[in-house]
Amino acid sequence: MTGRLYMPIMVISRIPYLRKNRTRISVLRLQGVISSGGGRGALSHAGITASIEQAFQRGKPSAVALVINSPGGSPVQSALIGAHIRRLADEHKIPVHAFVEDVAASGGYWLAAAADDIHVDASSITGSIGVISAGFGFHELIAKYGIERRVHTAGEDKSLLDPFRPERDEDIARLKDIQARIHRNFIDHVKARRGDRLSTDRDLFTGDVFIGDEAVEVGLVDGIGHLEPVLRRLYGEKLDLRHIRQRRPLLQRFVPGILSEMATAIEDRALWSRYGL
Repeated sequence: MTGRLYMPIMVISRIPYLRKNRTRISVLRLQGVISSGGGRGALSHAGITASIEQAFQRGKPSAVALVINSPGGSPVQSALIGAHIRRLADEHKIPVHAFVEDVAASGGYWLAAAADDIHVDASSITGSIGVISAGFGFHELIAKYGIERRVHTAGEDKSLLDPFRPERDEDIARLKDIQARIHRNFIDHVKARRGDRLSTDRDLFTGDVFIGDEAVEVGLVDGIGHLEPVLRRLYGEKLDLRHIRQRRPLLQRFVPGILSEMATAIEDRALWSRYGL
């Protein structure tokens, strides 16, 4: 009778899923170029929504850790993801900690600023608080081959920055106005999140990037440190880290769309290469 009771107790005590007296922390990875289309290796609000919800609600975590590795992308998608994180953090009263790997620049830094504190590696790239628009002009190329461009619009500004015709001064002025408005939104977000931690001795909003300690000095991040050591210092040695995996849509998993994926990969490569990655 005694033996029968003893054996089950020994088996149960060895089950690895019984993690009593451990602090539960959700770990959510935000990696890739930020794009409304999502796609393989990219971030979009629609694609990450379920993972964000799970990070804050599954198992009543004591904190959420964001692992960020992104060169940026869509300002709107960055704002949507960041706002969603802040909304749930405030609603559930859960602290959020960001850990930057290679880069959290432009929209990637927008995501990092949604956290309560930001930690980086000594070689991490952060900042790039600005707005960029790039393209090509083909009007001389098509003229060389005798190709005529035919565009008919209702509204003289409908064909803004058409790459197949010479640039117009008014188009450039309009683009710069759009960029300035988006830049202002970015600056307001950073100031609202970082507050008096930001240095007033240097203009942080020129689009420049900052490396490791330099980012700490100007207040864009809070310290040099990696995920597990920092979390142990904050919450103790006994941690239960729950990694939240992002699920790709079923159609995307089985029908990737080769041409679309190739075009996205080229654009993504250009963004990453901006930071030497």
